[in-house]
Amino acid sequence: MTVDSDAPEAYLGQDAVVDFGRPAISELASGLRSRHTDDVDFARAAFEHVRDNIRHSWDVQDTRMSISASDTLAHGTGLCFAKSHLLAAILRSQGIPTGFCYQRLTDDGATFMLHGLVAVFLDGSWHRQDARGNKPGIDAQFSLGEERLAWPVRPELGERDYHRLFTAPSPKVIEALEATNDVLDLCRGGLPSDL
Repeated sequence: MTVDSDAPEAYLGQDAVVDFGRPAISELASGLRSRHTDDVDFARAAFEHVRDNIRHSWDVQDTRMSISASDTLAHGTGLCFAKSHLLAAILRSQGIPTGFCYQRLTDDGATFMLHGLVAVFLDGSWHRQDARGNKPGIDAQFSLGEERLAWPVRPELGERDYHRLFTAPSPKVIEALEATNDVLDLCRGGLPSDL
C-alpha cells in the first residue's frame, strides 16, 4: 500500500509516548543493534522482539493499560497501539524512520474499531509492519515485499486502510487509552472507530 507521508526524517522524533530516551528502551535497542548491524536485519529483529515478547492485552486478558513505549516494555503487554509505540521507539532510537498508521476493522460488519501498526522507511520506501502478535488465525511477518499484516482489510465490510502516515500516535487513540485504566473494558466498546 502506498502511504501519504512527510519526509523520512520527520519520523525520527521522540515524545512522551515514543520515549526512546528511557534507559530500558535504549538498552534493548542497543542490544538488538549490536547483534544486527544492517538496518533491515535490525528492523526485523526489533519487530520480532515486540511481536513475540510483548503480549497482546486482549489475548492474555491483562487489564493493565500501556500507552508509552516504556510502559509497554515494563508491563510486557499492550494493545496493538502500545506495541506500535514500543516498536517505533526502538527503531527510531537507532535512526530508522518509523511512522504510525491505522486500519478501520470490524468483527461483525456493524461495529468498527481502529487497529494500529507502523511503517518503516527502509531501502528507499515505506513498508507497513504489524507487531500485534500472532495466534491461531493471525500470522503477521516482517516483510519489505508483499505485506504480511495481521488483518488485510475487507472493503466489502466497510473496512479501510488509512493512507496517512503519522509522525506521532493519533490523538484520538491516545485520548481513548488515557480515558480508562482497564484495557479490557476499552476493548469491549471504547476503542475509536475512525480517525
